Amino acid sequence: MKKPESLKPENKFLKINRILLGLLFIFSSAVKGIDPIGTAYRVEDYLLAYGLDSLTDLKLVLAIALITAEFILGFSLLFKLRYKMAAWGTFLMMLFFLIVTWFDATKNLVPDCGCFGDAIKLSNWATFYKNIVFTLMAFVLLFAQKGQQRAKPILQNIIIGLAAAGFIWFQFYNYNHLPLLDFRAWKEGKDMKIKNTDKQKIYVIYKNKQTGETKEYLSPNYPWNDSTWKANWVFVNQRVDDSQVIKPHDLVIEDAERNDVTQGIIENPGFQLLVISPDLDNANGEAMIKASRLALLLESKNVETALISATGPDEVKKYLKLYNITYPVYFADDIELKAMIRSNPGLLLLHNGVVLKKWHYNDFPSLAEVEELLR
Repeated sequence: MKKPESLKPENKFLKINRILLGLLFIFSSAVKGIDPIGTAYRVEDYLLAYGLDSLTDLKLVLAIALITAEFILGFSLLFKLRYKMAAWGTFLMMLFFLIVTWFDATKNLVPDCGCFGDAIKLSNWATFYKNIVFTLMAFVLLFAQKGQQRAKPILQNIIIGLAAAGFIWFQFYNYNHLPLLDFRAWKEGKDMKIKNTDKQKIYVIYKNKQTGETKEYLSPNYPWNDSTWKANWVFVNQRVDDSQVIKPHDLVIEDAERNDVTQGIIENPGFQLLVISPDLDNANGEAMIKASRLALLLESKNVETALISATGPDEVKKYLKLYNITYPVYFADDIELKAMIRSNPGLLLLHNGVVLKKWHYNDFPSLAEVEELLR
């Protein structure tokens, strides 16, 4: 008697392909779901690159929808739930990603696709080649045996729905607090001091006035005190070789007069509390007031506080009294501030350049909690 198709064992090659692709989709969605705000930034980059500016206000909704769809497909593949729909959904999604990343690779529309969040960084060409492989794997799924599913469709739908609901809750938890895992530079425990600055080399380039010949010298090893040489050569440019310098971050902090004060703040040998607000116009007002109260209490504990914002000096003035900001205010690029902490405002506590603790505004600490860290 012929064995029923639904009881046939799954082809080993197809099974391995299905499990691998399912795990890859779950991993990809998980590392993006840990940081939905970061994924929303990537979605915004794509919307702007393709001229869809009117949709940027929906970037977070689109990010969560995309991440959730990716998780559902991976989960369904892994456990063989609604297999035919999952196989077609996976193939069509990978085909879409393949086309988008082709334009990225050839036109460099978006420098970082964020395919694996901040956990794994790939170049645009590496992303495209990766997607070729994944698209082929998804295409193979379409040739799997029919009738592999044993559970009733309604039961499969319930299982998928519960998994999706749990994953959406996971994303919103990370949105309303800090990511459970921090893959970015400013994670807790990281030493942010710039090292080996003495190994930085400055080269100066001079041009001969008569012949047009150019020469490069390692500063200060050039004949700057030779009057004859100075009469015939003119400075044209310089370059800095900092390849030996260890730079854990690209943050540049300036005061209102545009003086660079980064090192003095980040590498403060004492305790330094940073209030980070990329955009004060959209900062949580109640949290800003809490930060000011905490800063006042910490003065007696020898903890210095500073606000760092991308909001301009003139605009900041209207918030000083509103939020009782009595501590110094400095300025930095909003992209760097958003990378420091996924919260507006957020708090960072540093000691001698090391990130001791970070807080989302929903979890701002009490004085006692901070004192525990000062011991």
